[in-house]
Amino acid sequence: MIQWNDLHHSQLTVQQLYAILQLRCEVFVVEQRCAYQDVDGDDLVGENRHILGWRDGELVAYARILKSEAEFEPVVIGRVIVSQAVRGEKLGVQLMEHTLASCLQHWPQKALYLGAQAHLQPFYARFGFAPVTDVYDEDGIPHIGMAREANS
Repeated sequence: MIQWNDLHHSQLTVQQLYAILQLRCEVFVVEQRCAYQDVDGDDLVGENRHILGWRDGELVAYARILKSEAEFEPVVIGRVIVSQAVRGEKLGVQLMEHTLASCLQHWPQKALYLGAQAHLQPFYARFGFAPVTDVYDEDGIPHIGMAREANS
């Protein structure tokens, strides 16, 4: 059973933030062999939120929601991640459902955007996201920009 948290960055404990950074490093830097600056200054600012999925005290799913101060900018979903230990259990679907529910609760009139790894385009399409860019290289991994209109 997964315990889900939808937290404003000010609500994160030191232990929760450590678990987030550890999981992101484990998957995005080590597993995917992608050297990049994960700690980018966006985790603890503004209205940004964090969706955390815990199993037996271990963080196994996570997404970050970035809310720009600019009125017409979309809300950006990123750092969507499921631990390698639990892949295949459909936690990615649950994670996106919780993430989208948070966006709808906090910013119902805002469009959404995410930079998806290109091979995950069909996964995000099932949640109403459509491509809005060509495939591009981000840190050596093909990505595609995808957007979803407000309330879709």
